[in-house]
Amino acid sequence: MTAFSVEQIGVIRSPYKEKFAIPRQPGLVKSCGGELHLIPPYNQPDAVRGLEAFSHLWVLFIFHQTMEGGWRPTVRPPRLGGNARMGVFATRSTFRPNPIGMSLVELKGIRCQKESVVLELGSLDLVDGTPVVDIKPYLPFAEALPEAKASYAQLAPQATMPVYFAAALQAQLQQLEKRYPRLREFIVEVLAQDPRPAYRKEEEAGKTYAVWLLDFNVRWRVTEAGFEVFALEPR
Repeated sequence: MTAFSVEQIGVIRSPYKEKFAIPRQPGLVKSCGGELHLIPPYNQPDAVRGLEAFSHLWVLFIFHQTMEGGWRPTVRPPRLGGNARMGVFATRSTFRPNPIGMSLVELKGIRCQKESVVLELGSLDLVDGTPVVDIKPYLPFAEALPEAKASYAQLAPQATMPVYFAAALQAQLQQLEKRYPRLREFIVEVLAQDPRPAYRKEEEAGKTYAVWLLDFNVRWRVTEAGFEVFALEPR
């Protein structure tokens, strides 16, 4: 068996501060993006010369928050309700022999200032602080295959959970949206995906949850009408 090593080339800055509630794939929550900050010695403008001509990138990264858990030969994909088991290589589970992930993201711009090289990204599915090990430009002629078969994940998951805000939050939201213009839309898009574990999707009204998004601890409860966001607590 041959051993390999890889170098971290950058780090992700993201509105998702914890694993819970991160979209299962990029492109599902479009109202908020992130950034990829290159680190020394890779933070050189020459290293990204010509990259601005590509609209999308493959970002290869490390599942740093789950890598200590090791790998598993079978896992339970959320798209199958968390009940059926599939081989790990038939999924995109984080529990892999090598904790490497890949994500296709939109490149919105590049900022190069002194020793700083920052890639401005669109919708993403990465937690804040994710180590990046490589970047590759997306090639539509080779990688856009709409006729391809994708088993249990042929179609995007439906974001159908109704989300609304408690009346007591309206004044606070109006103030916060001066600094975070799409805050309300972002929270709705994230929670509409229903981030609860599959085994809790049928629970009765009243259960409360919380997730750290942007600079806030977002708290919501399950109701008969959907999810009610009842608190935004600065962190």
